[in-house]
Amino acid sequence: LLITTALLCARHAHAHHSFAGTYSSETVTVKGTVVEFLFRNPHSAILLETPDKKNKTITWAAEWGTAGQLSRQGIEKDTLQPGDRVIISGNPSRNTADHRLRIGTVTRPSDGWNWKSAY
Repeated sequence: LLITTALLCARHAHAHHSFAGTYSSETVTVKGTVVEFLFRNPHSAILLETPDKKNKTITWAAEWGTAGQLSRQGIEKDTLQPGDRVIISGNPSRNTADHRLRIGTVTRPSDGWNWKSAY
C-alpha cells in the first residue's frame, strides 16, 4: 500500500510543471487577436495570433491561473472572446520556439478592460 501511494503521488507531482523551470524571468509583450480562451484547470490559457517580423502568423499560448482563481477575480469563461484584440505581457518560455508565456498583464484596448497578476 505504501509503495502504491508513493507511486501515485510521484506521478501527479511529475505531471505539473514548475513556473520557474518553464518560464524565464524576462518580460515580453505580445499584441494580437484572441483565437480561443480556455477557461479551465489546472491552468486557463489564451491562444493568441500575432504577426512576426516577416508578417507570418504566430500562435502564442499564454498561460493563466486556474478557473477558480480567475473567477474569484471577476474573470469568467466569456470575459475574452475570439476576435478580441489584446496586449499581453508576461514571462516567456525558456524555449523561445514554443511561443508560450506566463501572463503578467492582459489589456483589451477596445474597452480599457485589464487584469494584472499579483505575483
